Amino acid sequence: MVEVMLLIKNGLVCTGGERPILTANKRQQTGLSGYSTDVLINDGRIIEMAEVIPETADMKIVDATGLIVAPGLVDMHVHFREPGFEYKEDINTGAAAAAAGGVTTCCCMPNTLPVADCREIVENIVCKAQKAYVKVLPIGAVTVGQKGEKLTDFASLIKAGVVALSDDGIPIESAKVMREALRAAGENDILIICHCEEEVAMVARDMELIAQTGTGVHIAHVSTADAVETIRNAKAAGIRVTAETCPHYFSLNEDAVLKKGTLAKMSPPLRTAGDVKAVIEGLCDGTIGVIATDHAPHSAQEKALPFIDAPNGVIGLETALGVALTFLHHTGKLTVDEIIELMSTNPARILNLDAGVLRTGGIADIVIFDRNEEWIVDPTQFKSKARNTPFGGMKLHGRVKYTISRGEIVYRG
Repeated sequence: MVEVMLLIKNGLVCTGGERPILTANKRQQTGLSGYSTDVLINDGRIIEMAEVIPETADMKIVDATGLIVAPGLVDMHVHFREPGFEYKEDINTGAAAAAAGGVTTCCCMPNTLPVADCREIVENIVCKAQKAYVKVLPIGAVTVGQKGEKLTDFASLIKAGVVALSDDGIPIESAKVMREALRAAGENDILIICHCEEEVAMVARDMELIAQTGTGVHIAHVSTADAVETIRNAKAAGIRVTAETCPHYFSLNEDAVLKKGTLAKMSPPLRTAGDVKAVIEGLCDGTIGVIATDHAPHSAQEKALPFIDAPNGVIGLETALGVALTFLHHTGKLTVDEIIELMSTNPARILNLDAGVLRTGGIADIVIFDRNEEWIVDPTQFKSKARNTPFGGMKLHGRVKYTISRGEIVYRG
């Protein structure tokens, strides 16, 4: 049987940091330069990138005229709820939602039931993820049961396949335990992702601990002006810290809760318009280097509870790129290349993943999107099991047309 190659024709290629020389006239491709580029894929990898690649009978053609061709997005903060809460989401439906949003690599937080705090549970997640539409990579717990007391076996978790460690929604309150965790993470060369519930105070504490131990950390879902400034100052002082925010923190403020109710209830909560402005400034000046979704599915019944009783969290995989383009690119704040760096190249680099760039010989994880197409968010059409989005009914500018994972088309818009 002759294998069919995939040829993407005439796309505007954003390489994600790589700078390959194009074969036709030796012009240097510098991301989204305005030159159309063909991309040829075979056996899950990119085998050629050139201005013109001739078509042959054994090729499947994707016409990307007028569309952006970029590295598949890398979301380093999702909740796929398996094991234990499959009624909210599971690995397969979460991966399908990711594919619909142009995300080809997802990193799952460990707050499952049981918690992903030992080799057996992590190996089970890795096994189930083998058949998913996109790459699903586990993040292990820092402490046993996420109780903030006893450290997990970092070496065993790494061997099982975790790409980072986090206690996620349960911050490690003990400075002693956090210091021990940072030292162990440094010894095992693994990243700790910190959830700072009392954001400014805990970010400041963690900066001090990083300075003491010399181990870097990643701060999850930054949402306040003070936290942005604290991280900015820490970076300026040479402290090893990276940070992420989420689409809802640069597009919505606390007023959204009055309109959307529990669909806009999350942790950390939505903040003031001033905080939104500061988060955007942090994205623009490099203080915040990653956009992640914190995709947190819940059932309709749970979100229908009174506000005080309803669980925190919103979904975001299927809207993240559209929200980023709408609120950051079409407002003139960031280029498409910069958005791809925030949503693909940077998270891949932080986690040391083979992703986030398009290059000859590289894995063919690709998103193809129309940065201008207008569409109305309709949660009933989502691939996710969940519908708890604050963006329902919103008009967005920018839509995924194709997602290619390991050389296979896994989504057509």
